[in-house]
Amino acid sequence: MNTKHKLAVAVSGASGSIYAKVLLDKLLQLKDQTQAVDLVFSKNALDVWKHELGNDAYKNYPFRTFEKFDFSAPFASGSAKYSAVIVCPCSMGTLGRIAAGISDDLVTRAADVMLKERRKLILVTRETPLNLIHINNMKTVTEAGGIICPATPSFYSKPDTAEEIAATVIDRVIDLIGLQNESYRWGK
Repeated sequence: MNTKHKLAVAVSGASGSIYAKVLLDKLLQLKDQTQAVDLVFSKNALDVWKHELGNDAYKNYPFRTFEKFDFSAPFASGSAKYSAVIVCPCSMGTLGRIAAGISDDLVTRAADVMLKERRKLILVTRETPLNLIHINNMKTVTEAGGIICPATPSFYSKPDTAEEIAATVIDRVIDLIGLQNESYRWGK
């Protein structure tokens, strides 16, 4: 049985808007494998997107977008049975609130729901260097069932553009979600 995935993508204000853009572009390409893709952006995420990418193309995606404090969003409840929540990029502040179980906005509530329901929570963390608090928060989230997928690109596919570099991370995220995706595979 091939079930379509219900996904929520949360975009925090960490640097790395290109990762969010490439993820949304990829999910658009793979729409035949999804039942729903819902979005939530922090205000900082919108500002960082505009600064880093020089546009407001986040408005052009055909996915449902929810406000950061809209707790009536379907993925704020386990009964909606979302397959995964992806926080991309994930700031260290967002990671810290998730690790502490602080559900003070839709992003952290959605993460909490995924952990309590034992569903996929994927945090595409974007920070360097890391301090011990960051590492311990990653450990806590991992022990609770979340997946830390640092925005650390690979280069063995010989990417040429910034989007191709970001895609090396996003292709891993797509694999973690469980979507079928054509991408570079080592040894092929």
